[in-house]
Amino acid sequence: MARADKAAAVAELKDAFESSSGAMLTEYRGLTVAQLSELRRTLGDNARFAVVKNTLTKIAAREAGVADELEQLLQGPSAIAFVSGDVVEAAKGLRDFAKANPDLVIKGGVVDGKSMTPEEITKLASLESREVLLAKLAGAMKASMGNAAAVFNALPVKAAQLAEALRVKREGEGGEAPAEAPAEASDEG
Repeated sequence: MARADKAAAVAELKDAFESSSGAMLTEYRGLTVAQLSELRRTLGDNARFAVVKNTLTKIAAREAGVADELEQLLQGPSAIAFVSGDVVEAAKGLRDFAKANPDLVIKGGVVDGKSMTPEEITKLASLESREVLLAKLAGAMKASMGNAAAVFNALPVKAAQLAEALRVKREGEGGEAPAEAPAEASDEG
């Protein structure tokens, strides 16, 4: 590889590290070109899967500020899934493909600047997608707002019921009260 090509490759990798929300490293030894193409399709539009040279990737990672998280993972044949969208979806794609093709080994990665182990990436893959989680959050918020509205509606109703009960009680006492009132008046006089 010519020096200019190496510099361009490093710049491209650095840009990919900086612009993506996550980068997941894999070992692809034993996978065919057809299987790698299938993996790329599995990951969808929000992830770009690239076979990389470790030396150039270490330089790019250093320049992007993620060398501490990735340098130890760059051993043997390496490929990286650069995720530009939902990290959970890409993690699911890698996990599912690795189950069907044991030659794909997830080494680890970086998600939002945090180092991730292969186990953490697998846990991440077990989460529901961002859209589903947001929908559940919106549903929970709507339910709590509905409950609050019901409580606020209940306050005037309860107050009215309490006032009516108090009026009825006083009316009931009012029937007995006039009989006692003259007796009290005669004691004073």
